[in-house]
Amino acid sequence: MITQNSACLLSGKSIWCSAVIKLIDHISEFTGKLAAWVFFAIGFFICYEVVSRYVFNSPTVWVDEVSRIGQIWGAYLAGAFALKHREMIVIDVAFRRPDTVLRKMVETFSILVILLFCITAVWYGYGLWLKSTLRGHTTDTYLALPKWFTHASVWVGFALLGLQSIAEAVKIWRDGVPADDTLQHEI
Repeated sequence: MITQNSACLLSGKSIWCSAVIKLIDHISEFTGKLAAWVFFAIGFFICYEVVSRYVFNSPTVWVDEVSRIGQIWGAYLAGAFALKHREMIVIDVAFRRPDTVLRKMVETFSILVILLFCITAVWYGYGLWLKSTLRGHTTDTYLALPKWFTHASVWVGFALLGLQSIAEAVKIWRDGVPADDTLQHEI
C-alpha cells in the first residue's frame, strides 16, 4: 500500500528526505525574515537621509548605495520564502481542484520551469560573481564597494529558490497540492 510519504518512501530514504526538506524550509524561513529586516533597515536609512538632507541640510554619501544593495539582497533572499508560502503569482483557471493528479502534474511542471530558470541564473550569476571577484571590480560610486557583494546576491538567491522549488515538488507528491483558502470560500 502506498502511503502519504510515497515520494520519499519509494526511494527508501523517508527520514533523510523529510529532514532535508525541513532544513530547506527552515533556511527559506530564515532568509525571508532576514529580507524583511533588510527592507525595514532600508526604510530607516531613507528616513534618516530625508531628515539629514532637508532638516539639517547635510546629505549622506552612503544611503543611496547601501539602500540599493539592500533592495537587491532583500529581493533575492525573499524568493524562496515566497515560494514556500505559495505567495508567487498563480493562475489556476483550468486546474482549480488541488486533489487531482492533473493539478499535481501542472504544479510540478511549473516548479520545474522555476528550477530550470534557477539553474540558469545560478550558472551565469556565479560566473559573473567569480569574474568580478577575481578582477577586483568595484562600484562607480563614492563608496567603491566590491561588486562581488552585489553579484553574489543573484546566484545565492536563485540557489535558495532552486532548493525550495525541489522541496516544493517533493511536497506536492508527498502531501498533495495545498488548498487555496480563497477557493474554499468561492465554492
